[in-house]
Amino acid sequence: MTFSNLKQNLKPKNLAVKLNAKGEQSVVKGHPWVFSNSIVKINDDAETGDLAIVFSKNKNKVIGLGLYDANSPIRIKIIHSAESKVKIDADFFHHKIELAFEKRSELLRTHTNSYRLLFGENDGFPGLIADVYDNVLVVKLYSEIWLPYLDSILESLHQISKAETLVMRLSRNLQNSQNHTYKDGDVIFGTLENEVVAFIEHGVKFSANVIKGHKTGYFLDHRANRKRVGELSQGKTVLDVFSYAGGFSVHALANGASEVTSLDISKQALDMARENGKLNAYSGMHKTISGDAFVEMKALIQKGKTYDVVVIDPPSFAKQQSEIELAKKKYAQLAELGVQLTAKNGILVLASCSSRVLAQSFFDLNDRVLNAQARLYETELKTKHDSDHPIAFPEGAYLKCGYYRFLE
Repeated sequence: MTFSNLKQNLKPKNLAVKLNAKGEQSVVKGHPWVFSNSIVKINDDAETGDLAIVFSKNKNKVIGLGLYDANSPIRIKIIHSAESKVKIDADFFHHKIELAFEKRSELLRTHTNSYRLLFGENDGFPGLIADVYDNVLVVKLYSEIWLPYLDSILESLHQISKAETLVMRLSRNLQNSQNHTYKDGDVIFGTLENEVVAFIEHGVKFSANVIKGHKTGYFLDHRANRKRVGELSQGKTVLDVFSYAGGFSVHALANGASEVTSLDISKQALDMARENGKLNAYSGMHKTISGDAFVEMKALIQKGKTYDVVVIDPPSFAKQQSEIELAKKKYAQLAELGVQLTAKNGILVLASCSSRVLAQSFFDLNDRVLNAQARLYETELKTKHDSDHPIAFPEGAYLKCGYYRFLE
């Protein structure tokens, strides 16, 4: 079996690379990114996908191996720190995928058949994501560095995950590339009878559109938080703000919430939330509100509405460094609105997926906002990504979530 779908001229070379002191120190410490301004010496004919062998400045000792990316300010993505000698070949990548799969073994012993098998840099595959939904494996490619190595990687992913179908998703820059013949949504192996794939998350049924959905079709990182919110929701009223496909809403309904309101600006996302809800047996009421979260939350406050459980999980507000301060203002506004919408003795759940807003900064901000309110509260829990999203470097830690219980 072969997954080959590449132009034949993609034959990577070995590059000899030397870095400045700052870049060298970063690689030695295990950081996976080498920026272009850290490179002091490199071959003139370096091309995307070439293997960069990074030497120490003084001792000419190999300190790291990476893949060269001519199209990114992160010019070299490190795939191996040179504590041991390795050969970068199909066996090397197969072994890394086996290690990643082992890390997910505990999660896969639960009633769950959807998981992230490869989490980019954090599993040693910068610019490559692999998610499994039941028996469908979805690979999302963000960088051309993987094109020369993709055949064997896809074979290994297929073999280790035991998925019956493999779907390729491409970032926008990969969709516009002339260096391969893949198309976004290509079924590389097996058959896909329906682009909407059903899967299970801790016993709760969901579906993901693996061809047209965001990222690979769904957001798996909040799985443990969704389960927890479900457990908190029995017999309660729940507001799920920025609900997208209803992750928190569906867990709440499946766990016996009396009423759940999903709020999202996208009518299409709310349709998915309703459909996901119907995959499970529930007796509560599922309401939806389509509109801008800030506007709709203020409208609910004016109506005097409150909920036993309020979940606010916005998209990333800080995609660039310059947006951090505005992002913090938005998080503060959402926390203030959330307090007003949380009922007596209720729970407010505040989440952020902006990697540039650090966890401590986010939790401190929430405390400042909540301390400025007249209501007594206690911080019940602080969480991060689920176990299939291991963190190997600081920028990999984007998700944080705080649970705040009001005492009156």
